[in-house]
Amino acid sequence: MKKPYEFWFVVGSQFLYGDEVLETVAGRAKEMAAELTKVLPFPLVYKVTAKTNQEITEVIKEANYRDECAGIVTWCHTFSPSKMWINGLSALKKPYCHLATQYNREIPNEEIDMDFMNLNQAAHGDREHGFIAARLRLPRKVIAGYWQDEDVTERLGAWMRAAVGAAVCRQMRVMRFGDNMREVAVTEGDKVETQIKLGWQVNTWAVGDLVKEMNAVTEAEIDALMAEYEASYDIATDNTAAIRYQAKEEIAIKKMLDSEGCRAFTNTFQDLYGMEQLPGLASQHLMAQGYGFGAEGDWKVAAMTAIIKAMGKDGNGASAFMEDYTYHLVKGEEYSLGAHMLEVCPSVASARPRIETHHLGIGMNEKDPARLVFEGKAGSAIVVSLVDMGGRMRLIVQDIEAVKPIMPMPNLPVARVMWRPLPDLKTGVECWIIAGGAHHTVLSYDVTADMMRDFAHMMDIEFVHIGKDTTPEKLEDELFISDLAWKLK
Repeated sequence: MKKPYEFWFVVGSQFLYGDEVLETVAGRAKEMAAELTKVLPFPLVYKVTAKTNQEITEVIKEANYRDECAGIVTWCHTFSPSKMWINGLSALKKPYCHLATQYNREIPNEEIDMDFMNLNQAAHGDREHGFIAARLRLPRKVIAGYWQDEDVTERLGAWMRAAVGAAVCRQMRVMRFGDNMREVAVTEGDKVETQIKLGWQVNTWAVGDLVKEMNAVTEAEIDALMAEYEASYDIATDNTAAIRYQAKEEIAIKKMLDSEGCRAFTNTFQDLYGMEQLPGLASQHLMAQGYGFGAEGDWKVAAMTAIIKAMGKDGNGASAFMEDYTYHLVKGEEYSLGAHMLEVCPSVASARPRIETHHLGIGMNEKDPARLVFEGKAGSAIVVSLVDMGGRMRLIVQDIEAVKPIMPMPNLPVARVMWRPLPDLKTGVECWIIAGGAHHTVLSYDVTADMMRDFAHMMDIEFVHIGKDTTPEKLEDELFISDLAWKLK
């Protein structure tokens, strides 16, 4: 589901230096954009060497209204008086990164003279540019360093991926089949305020609409999808009918999502009227294609799953809907076991998943649902929760270390991931609960806490990070100050 996003390179200068300098600046900017595009996840397109208020305003207005432009990257090769940036930056609606760099890596001992100094003024040109963004209180990313260094390009690439997440966020449509699970608080929220703040359109479709679409699915369509299942997964059940039923559900859900322009969906085991099985394999395979999913009507985690997957590698990374299910509390071996009734994306699997059918002793299932069963892979990851705090959204991110499950759990008939929250399980759990984190999360191996911080700044929402140095006491103080600050906004 990757879209052809690009980023615009806007370089600041002024007429003071003459045409020759301006031609050199433009040539170098084009060269830098072309070279950076080779190593960045999205193209960096040189747009203009801006010398006037009008040029800056026009390029920013165009960026705002071009869907393929996911953000702007600015740099000041020479001194660029920042008053001429005010009108343009005040109108900017896209993510903004200030690349504080210079064309040359070294000071040329023999060649440096006043002509060189007049041309290569990024050291103070970028400071002038940075002041006006600070004065305007604009959310922005500042990346300093030499533009060809790997650490700089990695940070710029990560910011780009966060900006693509923001672009996907602003266009998000979520299809809800039925309502939330009854009496659950954290899956609720203010959908109107969320649309105002994040751009999400969250609406409900009747389960009967889905059943009607399922009844129109042909056997040939099911056969084609069965071939995809067989190519991607091991079939570990003789209950072919259950797999075919999941295929019918997937085809129908996908048709409805695509026809309405939705990238995410929810359902609930409490509302399956007219259906034989809760969509398990169907939901998992849709997530593998980049769609977001939320169980029990959790529309916030459904949308965040789609957004975080879009921020991942190649526009659909190793990210999955997840839930903390149970703990292993043996001293020195404390772990959390994440799973769900059926729906964990196979993008996080350590090996080829198996399709199995088992009884599901919850909900309105008439027959045993088919689902993918696998172990999650080991590695550094994060879990993410977006919660409605009443008047604002809070994005909570926790660093985790996923491990190969320490036991095989042969009778657990669902996909599972095991991890150690940072800084440790007990502290991590206390901090998560203090922050109000939900039981549903998005687990991602591709997206980092820094990327989610950038995303939160782009969307102007509260960000809470739980990592190796977090303590409950320090977090409580931070949340108290944050609560005061957000009430004043």
